[in-house]
Amino acid sequence: MACGFRRSIACQLSRVLDLPPENLIKSISAVPISRKEEVADFQLCVDSLLENNNDHSRPDVQVQATRLAEKLKCDRVVSEISTGRGTINFKINRELLTKTVLQQVINDGSKYGLKSELFSGLPQKKIVVEFSSPNVAKKFHVGHLRSTIIGNFIANLKEALGHQVTRINYLGDWGMQFGLLGTGFQLFGYEEKLQSNPLQHLFEVYVQVNKEAADDKNIAKSAHEFFQRLELGDTQALALWQKFRDLSIEEYMRIYKRLGVHFDEYSGESFYREKSQEVLKLLDSKGLLQKTVKGTAIVDLSGNGDPSLICTVMRGDGTSLYATRDLAAAIDRMDKYNFDTMIYVTDKGQKKHFQQVFQMLQIMGYDWAERCQHVPFGVVQGMKTRRGNVTFLEDVLNEIRSRMLQNMASIKTTKELENPQQTAERVGLAALIIQDFKGLLLSDYQFSWDRVFQSRGDTGVFLQYTHARLHSLEETFGCGYLNDFNTACLQDPQSISILQHLLRFDEVLCRSSQDLQPRHIVSYLLTLSHLAAMAHKTLLIKNSPPEVAGARLHLFRAVRSVLANGMKLLGITPVCRM
Repeated sequence: MACGFRRSIACQLSRVLDLPPENLIKSISAVPISRKEEVADFQLCVDSLLENNNDHSRPDVQVQATRLAEKLKCDRVVSEISTGRGTINFKINRELLTKTVLQQVINDGSKYGLKSELFSGLPQKKIVVEFSSPNVAKKFHVGHLRSTIIGNFIANLKEALGHQVTRINYLGDWGMQFGLLGTGFQLFGYEEKLQSNPLQHLFEVYVQVNKEAADDKNIAKSAHEFFQRLELGDTQALALWQKFRDLSIEEYMRIYKRLGVHFDEYSGESFYREKSQEVLKLLDSKGLLQKTVKGTAIVDLSGNGDPSLICTVMRGDGTSLYATRDLAAAIDRMDKYNFDTMIYVTDKGQKKHFQQVFQMLQIMGYDWAERCQHVPFGVVQGMKTRRGNVTFLEDVLNEIRSRMLQNMASIKTTKELENPQQTAERVGLAALIIQDFKGLLLSDYQFSWDRVFQSRGDTGVFLQYTHARLHSLEETFGCGYLNDFNTACLQDPQSISILQHLLRFDEVLCRSSQDLQPRHIVSYLLTLSHLAAMAHKTLLIKNSPPEVAGARLHLFRAVRSVLANGMKLLGITPVCRM
């Protein structure tokens, strides 16, 4: 594994520099492969060793690199040492590299890259991830998809690193929209339509009541009164609300199953309608609550009346707000889970909201507020629930499945599939996830069918196709070849490039674990798939001598294993046939 090689290099450096090997391991990085030339396997950036020196006393970095390289010697692990621009480059003994990497990939299985020394000493933490969090009684649209797949990725990665992760779906199941929906259903709702197609009907009612409320102040007033009845515990209003909630959750669970996403807890704003009153009392007792002329309650986070730092925590009629319920939820989760980190995955439009919530927790005396983190993402543009201008996620999933079925049917190499619908959906979801994860999470993007279904080049379809193709190789030739292999048969440039790339997997995982961006893993897997596609054409197994065929099969098996590991972290289920 890379960390074994890193440690060996670090031990030699430590003797020369008189520094502990542990201080050096993270300064030694695997070198990205190059199509133009053969590169070294590891690199030490000399600059990182000189960081403690100030600019006046720092010697020339290139001179330092040359001096240090002269003191180092090749051994049974390192076969060549050279210098670059401010770097020292290390080439690993080729047969040792081949044997070690392939054995490690096969032996570690799904843990390959995660056992690296880059993660050693990493404390095991209790982590809460709140994600997805759609609004009850509104259809689950593509805008909710980003929170769902990003949160799932973060939870998968943290879990893989050995942390104790709790996945929470905090439903938007309380608030003024229920005043509108309750009033709307009384005016425009039909019980039979609710039973036959609940979410579609509730969505239609919601859109209609919003349009009517914009023109009719009486409807807006009725909606306000309905929500007030809910807050006061009116039995009739609560029964209607409960019906909307139950029908919605049933629908969500069906969609999450299709997405391959699960939750440990279905929570919601409604859980905190009473506890939010306790939050208001606590704010008041600390002298933080201020009443306005309109009767609303605010918290001034600036202390000097700066309007941009004023957070409203109660309406004039005494009903709670989103911020109040979020405060109550955070306090409750700390009591329940005693978390080390709590991550909220929502769009960047809520950045200010979370800044204010975390700040209020701090001034309420909760020091653990600094353990709360908001992971913002850009919005999928062109979808507005209230206008009715929306693309529903289920429509997207169905469309993806049908289009992928058509594509697969038109390809001559498509295998006979036991469950073509399921395969098409998994390939389609991979396309959707890779398209979403290729860039920075903060980037907005315009939803378009063309973007989702692009199947050439760097796409999820390509990853799935590569995995299926490699699996087919194992099925066809695997039985007689996978006992042992001769490393001398894998010394060609293509094989070495693949091995060097496999060597870097732990660094890619480390980078994604630090900034919670999936794009590092996506980029790595796409490069791995391109390398595999080129090797598949030239490193033939059929009609090759058994020793050569066996070694190549080992290499392809390792590629498929790492490809599958990375895809699963991203929330993609690899397919074995397509």
